Amino acid sequence: MGGQRQDYYGKHGNPQKYDPTFKGPIYNRGCTDIICCVFLLLAIVGYVAVGIIAWTHGDPRKVIYPTDSRGEFCGQKGTKNADKPYLFYFNIVKCASPLVLLEFQCPTPQICVEKCPDRYLTYLNAHSSSQDFAYYKQFCGPGFQPSKGVAEVLRDGDCPAVLIPSTPLARRCFPAIHARKGVLMVGNETTYEDGHGHRKNITELVEGAKMANGVLEARQLAMRVFEDYTVSWYWIVIGLVIAMAVSLLFIVLLRFLAGIMVWVMIVLVILVLGYGIFHCYMEYARLRGEAGSDISLVDLGFQTDLRVYLHLRQTWMAFMIILSILEVVIILLLIFLRKRILIAIALIKEASRAVGYVMCSLLYPLVTFFLLCLCIAYWASTAVFLSTSNEAIYKIFNDTACPVAGKTCNPETFATSNESRLCPGAHCQFAFYGGESGYHRALLGLQIFNVFMFFWLANFVLALGQVTLAGAFASYYWAMRKPDDMPAFPLFSAFGRALRYHTGSLAFGALILAIVQVIRVLLEYLDQRLKAADNKFAKFLLACLKCCFWCLEKFIKFLNRNAYIMIAIYGTNFCTSARNAFFLLMRNIIRVAVLDKVTDFLFLLGKLLVVGSVGILAFFFFTHRIKIVQDTAPSLNYYWVPILTVIVGSYLIAHGFFSVYGMCVDTLFLCFCEDLERNDGSQERPYFMSPELRGILLQGSSDKGQEEGVDE
Repeated sequence: MGGQRQDYYGKHGNPQKYDPTFKGPIYNRGCTDIICCVFLLLAIVGYVAVGIIAWTHGDPRKVIYPTDSRGEFCGQKGTKNADKPYLFYFNIVKCASPLVLLEFQCPTPQICVEKCPDRYLTYLNAHSSSQDFAYYKQFCGPGFQPSKGVAEVLRDGDCPAVLIPSTPLARRCFPAIHARKGVLMVGNETTYEDGHGHRKNITELVEGAKMANGVLEARQLAMRVFEDYTVSWYWIVIGLVIAMAVSLLFIVLLRFLAGIMVWVMIVLVILVLGYGIFHCYMEYARLRGEAGSDISLVDLGFQTDLRVYLHLRQTWMAFMIILSILEVVIILLLIFLRKRILIAIALIKEASRAVGYVMCSLLYPLVTFFLLCLCIAYWASTAVFLSTSNEAIYKIFNDTACPVAGKTCNPETFATSNESRLCPGAHCQFAFYGGESGYHRALLGLQIFNVFMFFWLANFVLALGQVTLAGAFASYYWAMRKPDDMPAFPLFSAFGRALRYHTGSLAFGALILAIVQVIRVLLEYLDQRLKAADNKFAKFLLACLKCCFWCLEKFIKFLNRNAYIMIAIYGTNFCTSARNAFFLLMRNIIRVAVLDKVTDFLFLLGKLLVVGSVGILAFFFFTHRIKIVQDTAPSLNYYWVPILTVIVGSYLIAHGFFSVYGMCVDTLFLCFCEDLERNDGSQERPYFMSPELRGILLQGSSDKGQEEGVDE
């Protein structure tokens, strides 16, 4: 047996030896991975410098407000266009240009106006009426001179040739095109006059505005979503508070009634999924025979208003099939894992006792959430300011062929330049925000650095939380007399040790993960760029790389998590801790497979229960199906906006609370494996684990030869 044990352990490192002085997390420790700590501090200093550069040169108004042909903002307070919030295009037909997609700037003069035109009017007709002319002048450029002749004004582009009824969309005036009985119309007309005495079909306007509308469709959707948030944000907050209360109540009950709560959780998850299947079937049956309910999802296509899909029987059939498959999978897993669930419950009970002695650990996710919010806010603001650090670029636009068309120009000197003499009808107008090619590349590099630092700091914050919780729960496990042998403030002690001694190790682990995540982001970017390509080999290679790096990221997260536990206990550097944790898990691979992962599955069910219950409540509330508060729910463009927000927020909140238990279980599991190797249960070498935990965990492991070798 001894030779077999030596052969087994020789492949996966040597087991820990008995140490009578070991009483839990080592307090006499030194700093680890100092070089990585220095690199992190230098990177943070550089990140601050990038933020200062972005905030100094950036201007977020370039994203918020539209810009006219002179490069001035519309509707910006403190400017001469403060009372003119809308951008008006002289000839919307010219928006059917690739420039709209590449630079989002139509090759036609644009001015800021107080309101969009609401009637048909040509300049020729307006010139003969003083009342119409007074109305028309507000849509002319700043260089317009009323004394000019009609032909001269239209030639120089001082005024639009015709006004068309328009509606504002994303602060821009677009023709009020609508369909009536399948016929496209603007107002009550199916044709319009181009200002030169010609009548044209509305479809030409549609082609002209189609590109701009296509570009702005996402912005229109975003505006409607923003409107929904403005009228429902407090109800969303209430929903998230309910999710927090439910999660906290569940965790507190789990502390005192671990076994009962686990079985209650399992039964409730099955019941919630069963109710979902029943509800989908009732909706499917209710829509039988209704007009339009049998349309296929493929024929319908994508609709921004998701309520349309809820009137289709095929939608509810798809929901019912998905929920049924999920229900069957969970039931089968519960049947096959029924014995392991009993063992996992014992581990959760021990974790509940540990959490009971370190109750403030339940609030630590709020610290992690706050630090992550700081990282996200700094990254987002820096990204916005960097993207608006470019200067205004002006280019020459002309209706006819011109040798200098498309070249950059200076609007202040263009009237007296050679370019204006070469092309008398040309205009020097704002094109986009940009800069020299070198400057543009520098900004792109700063944006990549911004993304990289965000991943690095976010992973560092998560690592700090894991080491802190692991140190606190390890103090509980390795206390022979609980809680007498535990430190007075285990969580604060672990937090202080992590920052004082192991900032470099945390930075090292976070750096490895950040590099992999940045590579994944670049692969996603390349995938988007290659979607239109026909190179199947490149697409296949890219798909393989994405899959490999996804698996690599998952493995690194798993390895880092266990390495942080070893750092919290022994104070070793990252590489040593990762190696020891990996070998320890390999020496107990059976227990890892049948115990540790079963608890993860149970915690997943707990998250689904919280998310499912709060999500169903949000669905019935925002769809006005709760009669008691039917009139209280706000009117929304898309009711799925607050529902999805509540569901995602509830999952994050539940994950935050359950992550404490998850970290506790992982820490206790590694400590249990260490305890088995260090001690044998005798009076000279007693186990630190409770007798109940030892009995059920050893019973749950089927690796008899491994257990005999350890106990020998």
